[in-house]
Amino acid sequence: MESRAGGVDSPLIGQDRIDPVADPTDGVRALGATGEVEVLRGENAALRAEMRHLAHELEREERRHGFCLRCFHPGWYAAVMGTGIVAIALAANPGNWSGLRGPALDGARAVAVLVALLMVGLAVPYAARLVRYPREALADFRSPVLGPMYATVPAGLLVGAVVAGSVGPLILSRAVVYDLVFWLAWVGVPLTFAVSVAFVYAMLSQRDNSMAQVSGSWFIPPVANIVVPLVLVELAAHADPATLRLLTFAGYAFWGMGFVLFLLVLSLLHDRLVLHPMPPAGMAPSLVIGLGPVGVGALALLRLSATSAPLFGHFAGSVSTLSLITASVLWGFGLWWFFTTLVVMVRYLVEGPLPYGMGWWAFTFPLGAFTMATLALARAWRLTDVEYMGVGLVALLLVLWLVVTLRTLWASISGEAWAPGRGGASPGIGAPTSVLP
Repeated sequence: MESRAGGVDSPLIGQDRIDPVADPTDGVRALGATGEVEVLRGENAALRAEMRHLAHELEREERRHGFCLRCFHPGWYAAVMGTGIVAIALAANPGNWSGLRGPALDGARAVAVLVALLMVGLAVPYAARLVRYPREALADFRSPVLGPMYATVPAGLLVGAVVAGSVGPLILSRAVVYDLVFWLAWVGVPLTFAVSVAFVYAMLSQRDNSMAQVSGSWFIPPVANIVVPLVLVELAAHADPATLRLLTFAGYAFWGMGFVLFLLVLSLLHDRLVLHPMPPAGMAPSLVIGLGPVGVGALALLRLSATSAPLFGHFAGSVSTLSLITASVLWGFGLWWFFTTLVVMVRYLVEGPLPYGMGWWAFTFPLGAFTMATLALARAWRLTDVEYMGVGLVALLLVLWLVVTLRTLWASISGEAWAPGRGGASPGIGAPTSVLP
């Protein structure tokens, strides 16, 4: 069934329906959570009425029970990523205005505490669902739409480590901050690598993948790998020369791993967008995720070149210059991506509102990553106008973060976030099998 924007309906990012569930006895029925009934063969009015009634009953049942562990969306840790980048941006004191430094740091402290609460609070349902509903969790991981959303977990841990390194000294002692970064890296880095390998293997193991299933969510595993260098440079500040060499080597290795994966996914997404109908409106926010690898990639290069300067000796200046030029090139592509996705979002909004889903968090972290790259490059090039552009991006980030946070809170309280197909999850192409009988 095609959406208003064309393409195959998929629930990845806020799709307001459940993917068709076929009756294995006759292959003629398909049920949508919105109450629509699709009849593949042998359509008749009585069948439509029956399936529509069952759809309404299913939705009422889920809303009556409120939180649904089986329906828990694997992308919830995107809230940790999106909230964490806000804390990091505020701690950078965008604009370098002395009068705003105090309020910006206070805001960074408050948001950092919220990040810690989200990390702990959201880890519980993730673990509980894995233990109680392992079959459904594994089925989601094998989904070409929901599978990459699991990468938000290690990515969220790594973003939390960066928050601890950048904002933590404003709250805790440096020894405690180092321990937090170390243990989050110890868990997050191997998990990032494992998830990225496992997801690709899951995709290679399937033979029914289609171009309609390719979306911006596939950028999440690559961007998680590119975040790794930002965590390692936090540890490098206290490392001996031998450990510094190891951390620098690993940082560049993970940067290459993530960025090459990003380029591969980018080519797939480019072909999908150019040669096929546009994705349904529920998947539109995933296009913004492309800003993430670009922004984090540029920022990681700048941080790595600064941290590794003692290792390169006389070549440190050359490495720094090359990193600055490469980061600027990536930023230029990110600027194009920013305005292109802005135009695309306007097109979707003209046709109607975007359905709510966990994918709305794609409006936060990728934009925040590009914003931090903008501020870093502005200061490296000593360009005041670019710094002001970064201030504007921070303002936009704060507005979007508030909108998405409040909308998510309302969806959580009302039960909309837990009902099948409401949080951006549904069976079939990219949906939890948890909502199936």
